[in-house]
Amino acid sequence: MPASKPLSKPVPFRISALERKLFSNLLSMSDVELARHDARWVTVDAKPGFPCRVSLEDAAVGERALLAPFTHHDVDSPYRASGPIYVREIAQTRKLAVNEIPEMLERRPLSVRAYTSEAMMVAAQVVDGHELRETIHTLLATPSVRYLHLHNAGPGCFNCAVTTD
Repeated sequence: MPASKPLSKPVPFRISALERKLFSNLLSMSDVELARHDARWVTVDAKPGFPCRVSLEDAAVGERALLAPFTHHDVDSPYRASGPIYVREIAQTRKLAVNEIPEMLERRPLSVRAYTSEAMMVAAQVVDGHELRETIHTLLATPSVRYLHLHNAGPGCFNCAVTTD
Protein backbone atom coordinates (compact mmCIF):
# COMPACT_ATOMS: atom_id res chain seq x y z
CA MET A 1 0.00 0.00 0.00
CA PRO A 2 1.48 3.40 -0.99
CA ALA A 3 2.37 5.79 1.78
CA SER A 4 -0.18 8.53 2.24
CA LYS A 5 0.85 12.09 1.48
CA PRO A 6 1.55 13.99 4.70
CA LEU A 7 -0.98 16.68 5.48
CA SER A 8 0.43 20.16 5.30
CA LYS A 9 -0.02 22.34 8.33
CA PRO A 10 -2.89 24.83 7.82
CA VAL A 11 -1.77 28.40 7.27
CA PRO A 12 -2.67 30.58 10.27
CA PHE A 13 -4.91 33.47 9.25
CA ARG A 14 -6.42 36.63 10.67
CA ILE A 15 -9.71 38.24 9.69
CA SER A 16 -9.59 42.02 9.95
CA ALA A 17 -12.54 44.29 10.64
CA LEU A 18 -12.58 47.83 9.34
CA GLU A 19 -11.42 50.46 11.82
CA ARG A 20 -14.18 52.61 13.33
CA LYS A 21 -12.00 55.71 12.88
CA LEU A 22 -12.43 55.35 9.09
CA PHE A 23 -16.07 56.38 9.61
CA SER A 24 -15.75 58.91 12.45
CA ASN A 25 -16.55 61.86 10.22
CA LEU A 26 -19.64 60.17 8.72
CA LEU A 27 -20.94 58.95 12.06
CA SER A 28 -21.12 62.52 13.34
CA MET A 29 -22.77 64.09 10.26
CA SER A 30 -26.33 65.29 9.94
CA ASP A 31 -28.70 63.59 7.51
CA VAL A 32 -28.20 66.45 5.04
CA GLU A 33 -24.40 66.11 5.22
CA LEU A 34 -24.63 62.32 4.89
CA ALA A 35 -26.73 62.69 1.75
CA ARG A 36 -23.89 64.70 0.18
CA HIS A 37 -21.69 61.62 0.73
CA ASP A 38 -24.33 59.20 -0.60
CA ALA A 39 -24.75 57.78 2.90
CA ARG A 40 -27.74 57.44 5.22
CA TRP A 41 -28.90 56.01 8.52
CA VAL A 42 -31.17 52.97 8.37
CA THR A 43 -33.12 51.33 11.16
CA VAL A 44 -32.45 47.61 11.30
CA ASP A 45 -35.61 45.58 10.72
CA ALA A 46 -34.24 42.02 10.48
CA LYS A 47 -31.47 39.94 12.02
CA PRO A 48 -29.41 38.72 10.29
CA GLY A 49 -29.43 41.21 7.49
CA PHE A 50 -27.31 44.23 8.41
CA PRO A 51 -23.71 42.98 8.85
CA CYS A 52 -21.44 45.60 10.41
CA ARG A 53 -17.95 45.76 8.92
CA VAL A 54 -16.48 47.29 12.08
CA SER A 55 -17.86 44.97 14.79
CA LEU A 56 -18.24 41.97 12.43
CA GLU A 57 -21.65 41.35 14.02
CA ASP A 58 -25.14 41.56 12.61
CA ALA A 59 -26.93 44.63 13.94
CA ALA A 60 -29.89 44.06 16.27
CA VAL A 61 -33.46 44.85 15.23
CA GLY A 62 -34.22 48.48 16.10
CA GLU A 63 -30.56 49.52 16.03
CA ARG A 64 -29.32 52.27 13.70
CA ALA A 65 -26.71 51.45 11.10
CA LEU A 66 -24.96 53.74 8.68
CA LEU A 67 -25.22 52.63 5.06
CA ALA A 68 -22.35 54.18 3.15
CA PRO A 69 -20.20 53.63 0.07
CA PHE A 70 -16.71 52.39 0.86
CA THR A 71 -13.63 51.71 -1.27
CA HIS A 72 -12.63 48.34 0.15
CA HIS A 73 -9.98 47.49 -2.42
CA ASP A 74 -8.04 50.73 -2.77
CA VAL A 75 -5.30 49.46 -5.07
CA ASP A 76 -3.63 50.28 -8.37
CA SER A 77 -5.13 47.35 -10.22
CA PRO A 78 -8.09 46.58 -12.45
CA TYR A 79 -9.58 45.03 -9.28
CA ARG A 80 -9.92 48.36 -7.45
CA ALA A 81 -13.41 48.17 -5.95
CA SER A 82 -15.97 49.88 -3.77
CA GLY A 83 -19.50 49.23 -2.65
CA PRO A 84 -22.05 49.77 0.11
CA ILE A 85 -21.39 48.66 3.67
CA TYR A 86 -23.14 48.92 7.05
CA VAL A 87 -21.53 50.35 10.18
CA ARG A 88 -23.47 50.03 13.44
CA GLU A 89 -23.84 53.32 15.29
CA ILE A 90 -22.43 51.73 18.46
CA ALA A 91 -19.79 49.59 16.74
CA GLN A 92 -16.32 49.23 18.17
CA THR A 93 -13.49 47.81 16.06
CA ARG A 94 -13.34 44.07 16.63
CA LYS A 95 -9.95 42.44 17.01
CA LEU A 96 -10.12 38.74 16.23
CA ALA A 97 -7.75 36.04 17.39
CA VAL A 98 -5.68 34.03 14.93
CA ASN A 99 -7.95 31.59 13.04
CA GLU A 100 -11.12 33.09 14.62
CA ILE A 101 -14.18 33.32 12.36
CA PRO A 102 -17.05 35.53 13.54
CA GLU A 103 -20.56 34.05 13.63
CA MET A 104 -21.68 36.75 11.17
CA LEU A 105 -19.62 35.05 8.45
CA GLU A 106 -20.52 31.48 9.36
CA ARG A 107 -24.22 32.07 8.81
CA ARG A 108 -24.23 33.30 5.20
CA PRO A 109 -23.08 32.25 1.75
CA LEU A 110 -19.85 34.04 0.91
CA SER A 111 -17.76 34.88 -2.10
CA VAL A 112 -14.10 34.39 -1.26
CA ARG A 113 -11.72 36.28 -3.56
CA ALA A 114 -7.97 35.59 -3.59
CA TYR A 115 -5.44 38.23 -4.61
CA THR A 116 -1.72 38.36 -5.38
CA SER A 117 0.74 40.92 -4.00
CA GLU A 118 0.03 42.92 -7.19
CA ALA A 119 -3.69 43.07 -6.23
CA MET A 120 -4.71 40.76 -9.06
CA MET A 121 -7.48 38.25 -8.42
CA VAL A 122 -6.30 34.69 -9.07
CA ALA A 123 -9.17 32.67 -7.57
CA ALA A 124 -12.72 33.06 -6.37
CA GLN A 125 -15.14 30.65 -4.75
CA VAL A 126 -18.68 30.81 -3.42
CA VAL A 127 -18.96 28.84 -0.18
CA ASP A 128 -21.36 28.33 2.69
CA GLY A 129 -20.07 30.16 5.75
CA HIS A 130 -19.55 26.86 7.57
CA GLU A 131 -17.03 25.89 4.87
CA LEU A 132 -15.08 29.14 5.21
CA ARG A 133 -12.22 27.87 7.38
CA GLU A 134 -11.25 25.13 4.93
CA THR A 135 -11.53 27.52 1.99
CA ILE A 136 -9.33 30.11 3.70
CA HIS A 137 -6.67 27.50 4.49
CA THR A 138 -6.73 26.16 0.92
CA LEU A 139 -6.52 29.53 -0.78
CA LEU A 140 -3.87 31.00 1.53
CA ALA A 141 -1.73 27.90 0.96
CA THR A 142 -1.58 28.79 -2.74
CA PRO A 143 1.89 30.30 -3.34
CA SER A 144 0.71 33.30 -5.37
CA VAL A 145 -2.08 34.30 -2.94
CA ARG A 146 -1.25 37.10 -0.48
CA TYR A 147 -4.70 38.01 0.89
CA LEU A 148 -8.41 37.28 0.60
CA HIS A 149 -11.53 39.42 0.56
CA LEU A 150 -14.83 38.03 1.83
CA HIS A 151 -18.06 39.28 0.28
CA ASN A 152 -21.70 38.36 0.81
CA ALA A 153 -22.41 36.03 -2.11
CA GLY A 154 -25.87 37.36 -3.02
CA PRO A 155 -25.52 41.14 -2.92
CA GLY A 156 -21.73 41.03 -3.38
CA CYS A 157 -21.01 43.49 -0.57
CA PHE A 158 -17.55 43.44 1.00
CA ASN A 159 -17.29 42.05 4.55
CA CYS A 160 -13.63 41.90 5.52
CA ALA A 161 -10.10 40.95 4.57
CA VAL A 162 -8.14 37.83 5.50
CA THR A 163 -4.35 37.68 5.70
CA THR A 164 -1.78 35.19 6.88
CA ASP A 165 -0.70 35.74 10.46
